[in-house]
Amino acid sequence: MNTARALNQFEAMLFDLDGVLTPTATIHAACWKRVFDEFLKSRADSTGEPFVPFDLPKDYLSYVDGKPRYPGVESFLASRNIELPYGDPKDSPNQTTVCGIGNGKDSYFSTILREDGIEAFPGAVALVKHLRNQGIKTAVVSSSRNCKPVLKAAGITRLFDTIMDGRVAETLHLPGKPAPDTFLRAAADLAVSPEKAVVFEDAIAGVQAGQQGKFGLVIGVAEPENAQALLDNGANTVVADLGELLPTE
Repeated sequence: MNTARALNQFEAMLFDLDGVLTPTATIHAACWKRVFDEFLKSRADSTGEPFVPFDLPKDYLSYVDGKPRYPGVESFLASRNIELPYGDPKDSPNQTTVCGIGNGKDSYFSTILREDGIEAFPGAVALVKHLRNQGIKTAVVSSSRNCKPVLKAAGITRLFDTIMDGRVAETLHLPGKPAPDTFLRAAADLAVSPEKAVVFEDAIAGVQAGQQGKFGLVIGVAEPENAQALLDNGANTVVADLGELLPTE
C-alpha cells in the first residue's frame, strides 16, 4: 500500500501529540522515571525492600505511555504489586497517593516546558500543512493535560480544527486510551465517520484505541526497535517520521 497516496482517500487526520507531533514523549518518560524513582527509593528506605528503579523504556512503554496520568500511575504501581490511596486531583506532589505521584510528574514536566520550550517535528508539521492544503480536517487527540500549552509553545495550535486533550476528556467523562472514546469524539467534532479518519499514534494504547474505534487507517510512529510492538497491537503500518508520508512527486 502506498500510504502517502492512501491518505487522500480520507476526510480527517487524528494525531496524538507526544512522540507524533512533538518530541515530548522523551520528556514525559524522563519525568515519569524521576517521580517513580523518588517514590520507589523512599518506599525501599522505609520498608527495607530492595530499590528497583523505574525501567526505561520497558516500564514506560508497558504501563504509562499514551494513558491518562492517574491510570498510568495505577498501571505501573500494579505491576509492582503496590497499592496506594487514589487521593484527590488536588493532592500536592509530596502526598503519597496516586494523584500525588501523577501531579509530581506534571510539575516536573511543566517546569521543563517553561524553561526549555519545545519544537514540533519538521516532518510532522510539513505533513499536517500538506493535508490541510488538500482540504482534509485535522485534530489532536492526546491524553496529556499539557496538550494545549505544548501546542502553543511549539507554535502549531492553528494547524488543528479541534483539540481533544486530557482536560477535555475529563470534563466529558471520556475514558482514556486504549478505549477509543477520545478519538471517536474528535471525529464526531469534525463531522467525520471513523472509517473516513486516520489515527496517528506512537503508543501501544493509542494504536489499540484506533483499532477498537474501527478507524479507516491506524499509522504507528516509532523507531525500528518499537515498530513491531505497534504492528502487533493494531497499527496498519509504521513510519519513523511523518515526513515519510509526504508525496514524492
